[in-house]
Amino acid sequence: MRTDRSGSKVPRSQRQGWFHMRRAIDYSVYLVVRLLICLVQAMPINTGAALARGLAWLFCDVLRLRRRVLEENLSHAFPGMTEADRRRLERAMWEHLFLLVLEVAHTPRKIHDSNWRDYVVLGGERELMRQLLADRPTMIVTGHYGNFEVGGYVLGVLGFPTHTVARTLDNPFLDRFVNDFRGRTGQHIIPKNGGYEQIEAVMSAHGTMTFLADQYAGPKGCWIRFFGRPASAHKAIALLSFEHQAPVYVSAVRRLGRPMAFELRQYACADPAAGGDEVRGVRELTQWFHDWLERIISQDPSQYWWIHRRWKDTREKPALRKAA
Repeated sequence: MRTDRSGSKVPRSQRQGWFHMRRAIDYSVYLVVRLLICLVQAMPINTGAALARGLAWLFCDVLRLRRRVLEENLSHAFPGMTEADRRRLERAMWEHLFLLVLEVAHTPRKIHDSNWRDYVVLGGERELMRQLLADRPTMIVTGHYGNFEVGGYVLGVLGFPTHTVARTLDNPFLDRFVNDFRGRTGQHIIPKNGGYEQIEAVMSAHGTMTFLADQYAGPKGCWIRFFGRPASAHKAIALLSFEHQAPVYVSAVRRLGRPMAFELRQYACADPAAGGDEVRGVRELTQWFHDWLERIISQDPSQYWWIHRRWKDTREKPALRKAA
């Protein structure tokens, strides 16, 4: 017989009841999400874009969700920006997030191997395509910028399956639904927890790994500078690159002025086999691709997720002094 948090014994029948209740709640949430997705898919793109503008005004100006985090992030990233300009940027960011959902819902029905050129423009792709066809592992890093979900989908449409590390959602029905979308053209998902052996297998088989590199890695991460502030980054990308002598490409999918119009561009490459200052060590390589992400985001800051707490610094004072 198991115990609850207070140490009291919980009968098996009660545990089973909790399990079935949780499953019922998860499935109900899943049905609501699927219904909303169906409604979005039934909307014309222009109607969905107008709805995104309305929801952006609601979330930004009325509900003021994540206002403190937004103000802190934007004031540090753009210290010379006026308050009025920051408000406009906040609203534009919310509109971008709702457009992202709209585009993800419409992508499987609209973008195919015969018409992808109607929706996607490629940039700097020659070098990346040669690498994807070579007998070496490839690593692609991007951030929460533009429509990164469409990026993996389009690479699959072009015939280049990828593997992506992602956190498993708590709701198993939603997790399966999201992964079905990602895997429709060959984007395979590796769980964030416990997926290291799968990543090693992909790299050893000369496959392609993609990473959202701008995620907080905790106090023991690799501390670099990102938009002028200390930020903790995961070391695994650089370590895998060095271990397997895999080039790291910085890429992004940027929206081009209207929904369902994208530019998939490869911006830069760091190759341990070729040498260079950017591949001298873990910190140098990690700082290098964050510098590129900063440049890319600065092209259109409204397409970045300023609502997440990227710059949390929970290090103790001795660690801060050592870093300084």
